[in-house]
Amino acid sequence: MSEVIAKDVLAAAQQHMIDRESMYDTPGGERSIPATVAAFKAITGDGQIDSDERGWLFMVLLKLVRCQQGNFKLDNYEDAAAYCALMAESAAVERNS
Repeated sequence: MSEVIAKDVLAAAQQHMIDRESMYDTPGGERSIPATVAAFKAITGDGQIDSDERGWLFMVLLKLVRCQQGNFKLDNYEDAAAYCALMAESAAVERNS
């Protein structure tokens, strides 16, 4: 692995934000969190991420929100499916203990 330089990480992050502006068709870049938080609060009732299952739920919702923004991007659907599987795994451990 090559050397990691902080300023290079920041430059890459900036480019990702620029890319997501066009990818998710939102001026100023991707802004999925407000809708994700609102959905999470509506589903959980308390908005607490207090388990692995709920952490994965938050990530599933983030991907589902992104599915509704901009052009079709298969990666969002694939990630949502993967996160659902991980959420099921966590739920089985946490709720069957």
